[in-house]
Amino acid sequence: MLQEVMTKPGEIIFREIPVPEITEDQVLVKIMRIGICGSDIHVYHGKHPFTKYPVTQGHEVSGEIVKIGDKVTQFHVGQKITIEPQVYCGHCYPCRHGKYNLCEELKVMGFQTTGTASEYFAVDASKVTPIPEEMSYEEGAMIEPLAVAVHGVKQMGDVTGMNIVVIGAGPIGNLVAQTAKGMGAAKVMITDVSDLRLEKAKECSIDVCVNTKNKDFGEAMVEAFGPDKADVIYDCAGNNTTIGQAIAYARKGSSIILVAVFAGMAQADLAVLNDHELDLNTTMMYRHEDYVKAMELVTNQLDALEPLQSKVFPFSEYQQAYEFIDANRETSMKVLIDVQDDSGIEL
Repeated sequence: MLQEVMTKPGEIIFREIPVPEITEDQVLVKIMRIGICGSDIHVYHGKHPFTKYPVTQGHEVSGEIVKIGDKVTQFHVGQKITIEPQVYCGHCYPCRHGKYNLCEELKVMGFQTTGTASEYFAVDASKVTPIPEEMSYEEGAMIEPLAVAVHGVKQMGDVTGMNIVVIGAGPIGNLVAQTAKGMGAAKVMITDVSDLRLEKAKECSIDVCVNTKNKDFGEAMVEAFGPDKADVIYDCAGNNTTIGQAIAYARKGSSIILVAVFAGMAQADLAVLNDHELDLNTTMMYRHEDYVKAMELVTNQLDALEPLQSKVFPFSEYQQAYEFIDANRETSMKVLIDVQDDSGIEL
């Protein structure tokens, strides 16, 4: 079978390896679609702080079970699934207290351990989550980023009735905004510098969409919510400008949650953060219950995934997919890989 390998930043090759054997507790998955996320893009550019090369990517994934181990009883051959890509120790303090997403030895498929970017993938059944038969493989691969959004929104607890700002209208920001509305927020404002991304947000029924190239962030917040502004700001862009906007304009005593991964060292005005008694919180990936909630939101049509899909590339054009993203950074959303379309690959 074919497997993708990023040998160094900006360089992808394919190699032929045997179809993996499975243990009694594993399933063999025919990989169908893989999504490319912002963290993958950091890896492509050599800017991910926790990834070394060579690495096989793929953590946003959907597929079909083609073989099950002798002790696997909860799944069946032919079932559509997604994979939860965290590999954790199970013994450290966070793991013992149910927070395995914060495992002291956490490895994530596609970053610190082998990802799913191959035609077949053997995985522990415990990391498999079924997706509805009527869900497309493209949507199935987007359950992972939606689970990121669910976990991020839940960092504020119950958001029912809250006024919320989301900075960054890329795939994660859009999903955070949709999820906040789906979980009961009163009003959601989303900001970006891309008109296309903001149009996608409008298509997904986000209440207020603001291009901060054309309008002051602080003024936009007051216009949207009045002088009390927002209860929480989610930074889904992750750069010095956006975290600076959040700190400068947040209502005193309110909360900021950093969802995005910073590519470098952040510079933030901690004096204002302290003086305004702002709660700066973070969020790290998800747990199984977030996958379950993500599936529920899609099933109940509270989160729309299809509008966020920009383009699907064949497996052979994995590198071209990154080149497309680089060339269309402000006009593309979710780019996916069709792993079973391997035409054009030369070994």
